[in-house]
Amino acid sequence: MIKHLLAIITILLLLYSNSHIWGQGYEIKVKINGLSNVDLMLGHHYNDKLYPDDTIKLDKKGNGVFKGKKPLPGGMYFIFLPTKTYFDVLIGDNQNFSIENDTSDFLKNIKIKNSPENIAFVEYQKFMLDKQKTATEISNKIKELKEDKEKKELQKQIDALSKEVKEYTWKVIKENEGTLFSKFIKATQEIEVPDPPKDANGKITDSLFQYKYYRSHFFDNFDISDVRLLRTPIYEDKIKKYIEKVIPQIPDTINRECDMLIEKTRSDKDLFRFMLITLFNHYASSQIMGFDAIYVHLGEKYYIPEATWSDTTFLNKLKDRVKKLKPALLGKQAPNLRMLWVPTEHFQQAKTDTAAQNNPHAGAFIDLYNVKAKYTILVFWESDCGHCKKQIPQLYEIYQKLKPKGVEVFAIHGLGGVEGKKKWIKFVNEHEMYDWLNVWNPYDYKYKELLDISSTPVLIVLDKDKKIIAKRLDPKQIEEFIEKLIERDSKKK
Repeated sequence: MIKHLLAIITILLLLYSNSHIWGQGYEIKVKINGLSNVDLMLGHHYNDKLYPDDTIKLDKKGNGVFKGKKPLPGGMYFIFLPTKTYFDVLIGDNQNFSIENDTSDFLKNIKIKNSPENIAFVEYQKFMLDKQKTATEISNKIKELKEDKEKKELQKQIDALSKEVKEYTWKVIKENEGTLFSKFIKATQEIEVPDPPKDANGKITDSLFQYKYYRSHFFDNFDISDVRLLRTPIYEDKIKKYIEKVIPQIPDTINRECDMLIEKTRSDKDLFRFMLITLFNHYASSQIMGFDAIYVHLGEKYYIPEATWSDTTFLNKLKDRVKKLKPALLGKQAPNLRMLWVPTEHFQQAKTDTAAQNNPHAGAFIDLYNVKAKYTILVFWESDCGHCKKQIPQLYEIYQKLKPKGVEVFAIHGLGGVEGKKKWIKFVNEHEMYDWLNVWNPYDYKYKELLDISSTPVLIVLDKDKKIIAKRLDPKQIEEFIEKLIERDSKKK
């Protein structure tokens, strides 16, 4: 019983001793040969940016100590010299070590004590630099040669070199497993994609196999949940590559993948904040049609309820923005807009009839849902808008080609009142835009809020059920889009 108790006490003392050591914070002794009485900076990488953490002044012999009571967050750090150059070090669990270097060749002359993972990091960099130099020399020889046979021999050397580098890298990763060095080097490695399956005749049975494998294993070597990788130059690039180039660019799919990425970062508040802000800002600025659905998803599901770092004013604006965007997302049914339709005869009469020009009530009310067409182009425009003056006549010409194919245009003029009508009458008559549905609401503009119309022109394509299938395209894009839909429809038949 006494022995058992002594064993427990010994373990507790060891735990206390270790926690006391790590609780001391960090102490990194530095000596830079060739420098004296100058400032030295310790900072960390944060994706493609550098941030300072500590500053010291070297003594006349080039010695100094970076020291703090709290441990530094793990990651890749740098020591910045007055020469405006720097070299990298890794800060992991052990934050008590020493570095000696000079200003001529950081990698060649660096000496590290009491940090096995930084020693391994330096050796790895030296190995890679040496192999890169060899590969460059061979590549240059290949460029100079004319004989294919000689080129093939040198290419074999390149292949052998590549294999050597790969084997060495994975050897180093396994030997240093559990360290930040191992995690970082592993995170830089692309996954190996196997050959696709084939049948007995050698024919590929799944043409998408390699893509699907690459996508599902993309993060095998990269631990999204390790916050230390955020303080390196690689984290954001990896995430951006995945969402931009690996997954299908379909809003619903992207939403699911964003959910996955965010959930994997919940173990660390800084990582969660970075992931949410990065994804949210990326899709907030996107100009790709339909990607506003991703912005709405991230804002509504995560940012509004969980972005505690944001101020109330911003969050209230975001709530309002999300509320306005939701009804206008792709796949949503457009609201049944009731507008005053002005017939061709009235436009022609108003050319010379002042009373007709000044009558804002001429025409008959028409509902968008009563427009029978395979596809309806919903247009919001104003006759004194610079872009409208160019695009609306273009759209009218395109409409002439699309009308026989079952396409209608619901053209809403946004300038109200008598003066607005005069400008409208003049523009329609000048361009003889009589065939489509010229509509407006002279005194009520709530319809603009329903579809988030803050500028003009805005073109929205609706299907036969008045669901939004495309928006914010120019007239030429509208024509190409609808022609493809019509072609698809004919193939189905």
